[in-house]
Amino acid sequence: MKEITLKLQGKIKRLTNDTFKFDERVGEGWFSAVYFLKTKKIAERHKADNIITMQFFQKKHAVLCGTDEVIALLKTFAERPEELEIYSLKDGDKISPFETVLTIKGHYQQFGFLEGVIDGILARRTSVATNVYEVVKAAKSSGVEKPVIFMGDRDDHFTQQSGDGYAAFIGGSQAQATHAMNEWWGKKGMGTMPHALIQLFEGDVVEATKAYQETFPDDELMALVDYNNDVITDSLKVAREFGDKLKGVRVDTSKTLVDQYFFRNPDVLGTFDPRGINPTLLFALRKALDEEGFQHVKIVVSGGFDAKRIEEYEKLGAPVDIYGVGSSLLKIHIGFTGDNVLLNGKPEAKTGRIYRPNPRLEKIEFDD
Repeated sequence: MKEITLKLQGKIKRLTNDTFKFDERVGEGWFSAVYFLKTKKIAERHKADNIITMQFFQKKHAVLCGTDEVIALLKTFAERPEELEIYSLKDGDKISPFETVLTIKGHYQQFGFLEGVIDGILARRTSVATNVYEVVKAAKSSGVEKPVIFMGDRDDHFTQQSGDGYAAFIGGSQAQATHAMNEWWGKKGMGTMPHALIQLFEGDVVEATKAYQETFPDDELMALVDYNNDVITDSLKVAREFGDKLKGVRVDTSKTLVDQYFFRNPDVLGTFDPRGINPTLLFALRKALDEEGFQHVKIVVSGGFDAKRIEEYEKLGAPVDIYGVGSSLLKIHIGFTGDNVLLNGKPEAKTGRIYRPNPRLEKIEFDD
């Protein structure tokens, strides 16, 4: 397994195609817009000697990700890549609107057909990294740093997991649901039990947790407690059974359900939406655990959380120790643009676009 940001003699070593394992059809133009392929042929026939500079930017404050992947792409599929002059920021750099994050200088026919592929890599990786960064920031907004588990395996095509997991790591999440999500940055997936395990034991959370402990005795024991829509009752059952061995309970109540706690205590209703997970339910859960001496049991929440909702929970002081977040982290909301801005060293670009040099860019050597 490979670790990112390996340093050799003080120099950051970037990830290569040994990690990314690109589809060979990228070099054949299979994933490139056809007009880029046509322009490549025209350039070869009519303007083969021209040298262009292409620069890439986006329009938001963001956490950059995908640069290692793009550089590996160029080194793998550009024609005579050793002749290209590439400058780039690094994965994890904070970037501003319109800031140049990458420049490539060379003959258009060497690399121009990869423009759209590069835009797409940077857009997805930077969007995920930025989404995770915002969630991680929200999760420590109360002054206490709380882990965020990246649980996006069910929210997109499985082939995206490795890249999304790496981007989530760049954004600040160091706990992820699948092994694939951890592949590029050198860890393994983590997780405890799904609802399916409890179903196998006919809704008996205690028996399901016993089976888990017997099968995976070295894991930290964490029980899922919303299966019966009575999180306090089931949390106390497993806490009484396992005592100090129980490290946490996870609440994943559907937003269409109202937990049984509120039917037993209707007097607390009336000023908030009682459906799904809500701070009132979590305060009651924390109180119930503490009153029976289970202060050590952590509360994990998952299902429908994003940065805004987490920040609201933190402002209220909701007793959450770990957040599990999925679909909101995979929204692609940052788009990159590649522009040809210099022709043979002189300004030449479509109206409204200019060459924007960036002193933060570092030169990429072919043997990096």
